[in-house]
Amino acid sequence: MIRVLLVDDQHLIRAGLRMLCDAQPDIEVVGEADNGREAVSLAARLLPDVVVMDLRMPGVDGITATSRILAERPATRILVLTTFGDDDHLYPALTAGACGFLLKDAPPADLLDGVRRAAAGDSPFSQEVLRRLVQRAVHARAETPSPAQGLTAREQDVLNLVAEGLSNTEIADRLHIGVTTVKTHITSLMTKTASPNRVRLALFARGL
Repeated sequence: MIRVLLVDDQHLIRAGLRMLCDAQPDIEVVGEADNGREAVSLAARLLPDVVVMDLRMPGVDGITATSRILAERPATRILVLTTFGDDDHLYPALTAGACGFLLKDAPPADLLDGVRRAAAGDSPFSQEVLRRLVQRAVHARAETPSPAQGLTAREQDVLNLVAEGLSNTEIADRLHIGVTTVKTHITSLMTKTASPNRVRLALFARGL
């Protein structure tokens, strides 16, 4: 059972997400918060596997809440739900430790898949969000690590598929290797590219 904490200052959005999650046999909503301060408190008490986090909230925002939650419990997975107006918040949320980004208007199946992938250790992000992150990086000329040296051919294959947004299982199927092997390659790639998470690794693969 995947324990989920919903964080959004809009009651209707939380209610919709709860109905969606409650209908799943493997997902349990353990709590709701309408601000970042409450989210930090509930995360410490309820120990969710995944926190579905809004970014724009009064008082303590989603970025600060993400940072505080992960400082207390690094294993928590923070899945950000964003809108087209949140471009300025994407990189700060990434730096704070968010593991994935999905659009609020994504199909219900994509949102549920995102929760499951986040809980499994993947970093789900919509292609639209990735495109905006890339554009933001280009526009800001963000500093990035120098190209990694010594990538094996298989690591390069895995890196390319991470950039396409594939999950570990999808990469394993595409390359005809085991999921454990994929995880090993990704761990090595993060070390070699100095990428703290999967999204940064995807940006690295795109040369940003």
